[in-house]
Amino acid sequence: VFDGEENALKAILNNEVSEGDVVVIRYMGAKGAPGMPEMLLPTAAISGMGLQRVALITDGRFSGATRGPCVGHVVPEAIEGGPIALLRDGDTVSIDIPARKLDVKLSEDELRERRERWKPPRRELQGYLARYSKLVSGAEDGAVLL
Repeated sequence: VFDGEENALKAILNNEVSEGDVVVIRYMGAKGAPGMPEMLLPTAAISGMGLQRVALITDGRFSGATRGPCVGHVVPEAIEGGPIALLRDGDTVSIDIPARKLDVKLSEDELRERRERWKPPRRELQGYLARYSKLVSGAEDGAVLL
């Protein structure tokens, strides 16, 4: 579980990601990044490292260049306390593509406890980026300024 694209990319390139892993890159949504950047570099790195059985989940976005099992535009996004904000390294995540559903194998008590302890990461946004992050809608509503 990575808080941002740069940390995930370093781990992939340093062979810290193995076959069967699910890479979660959070805080990449419209409000969190801000701007919802494309996750091309991590998907290219996974492919380039020869990892064929690694999934990627993010509140960021993908384009037509994406390869492999990737789930993007996860909403609500992590910066708003969405489900991927609660994930930790070692959690088991299942992906059901036909049902459009992600599931983490945790008890409701554990999820509730994590939700109560979660705090958004501190960010130093100024000027237009701060304004954009505050005013942009979620991906489910087009990530447009309101």
